[in-house]
Amino acid sequence: MESYPARSLERAMKFQEVILRAISKQITWMQAAEILGMSDRNMRRYRNRLEAGGYDGLIDRRTRRPSAKRVPMAELERVLALYREQYFDFNVKHFHEKLGEEHGITLSYTWVKNALQEAGLVGRKKKRGAHHKRRARRPLPGMLLHIDGSTHAWLGSEHEKFDLVTIMDDATSEIYYARFVDQESTSTIMEGLREVIAGCGVFCALYSDRASHFVHTPKGAKTPDRSVRTQVGRALEQLGIELIAANSPQARGRCERSYGTLQGRLPQELRSAGIRSMDEANRFLAEYLVRHNAQFTVTPRESGTAFVPYHGSELDKIFSRQHERVVANDNTVSFGRLRLQIQRQTFRFSMARCRVLLCEHLDGSISLHYGPHRLGTYSADAQKITLPSRVA
Repeated sequence: MESYPARSLERAMKFQEVILRAISKQITWMQAAEILGMSDRNMRRYRNRLEAGGYDGLIDRRTRRPSAKRVPMAELERVLALYREQYFDFNVKHFHEKLGEEHGITLSYTWVKNALQEAGLVGRKKKRGAHHKRRARRPLPGMLLHIDGSTHAWLGSEHEKFDLVTIMDDATSEIYYARFVDQESTSTIMEGLREVIAGCGVFCALYSDRASHFVHTPKGAKTPDRSVRTQVGRALEQLGIELIAANSPQARGRCERSYGTLQGRLPQELRSAGIRSMDEANRFLAEYLVRHNAQFTVTPRESGTAFVPYHGSELDKIFSRQHERVVANDNTVSFGRLRLQIQRQTFRFSMARCRVLLCEHLDGSISLHYGPHRLGTYSADAQKITLPSRVA
């Protein structure tokens, strides 16, 4: 079958773009007629031809007959109306999935994307930049985990921005942990790492950015100072986990692309579910991650796992802010405006002048340690907490 002449194709493409803008109510039909330089009557004629013959109906029918596989005009109008009225903030891929899942529309992704772009409802993506070689995934889960926080208006542009902290596996892209927080910090990072280690086990390495809670970078310096340990770095070192700080966002492309997917889908899912608070959003995350991982997790190159179960009992101590203090002569330890009283110990007459370890726990409590001995546990207002005795 003969192909269309190039001139006819260019003319038909211009006509279909203008008509789709009119159908999607971006412009009026009077404006469409003026753009194409024709009368209202002729404009109605071309609209009828598009409805009867699809896109091919805009081309000279003596050149080629319309395709029998053309999409009916009513179906086109329905797709555009659904996007404009219900899915206006969805990306094209997400919208295409909803068409099949919720509305039984089985049009191809390419057709839907072209229709939305030509109707002016979505923009065309810019061409990719310079070519970069993709780093191969690690062969086993647990060999390398990515951690980061993404600041975004997760509940819609009318709400304030806050952070989503996630921990993702490099080998499979499975997200093990996700939580909305006011701001990424040492405490929120430690909370996520503790949950992953308690649930999955100890992993080999952690890939992060160069935020101050991961590494210390002196002012004006281009590289981190590894001689200065952060609280997160100290906790990972105690567990034998290597911390890898990326030098640029491009180096962490796999993690950045994961956040691109979440930013393109999660706010729309939260809006559709009627969620308007961070607490509700965190409860929704548990159910959403199951669907997200089922769709985007890939199969690792090798079978097995690099996770090693953690059998210790000191995760609460490891994932705490730790400080050294010297006990005063009255057996007290000063910490900010607090003064923690140490009770008499069985292994030593007095703790005065001893150097002890003070731990700020994630739940706000404080504990004091002297070597293997726990000297006491205190609430945030320095009140002594009596712990239940351990059963041998």
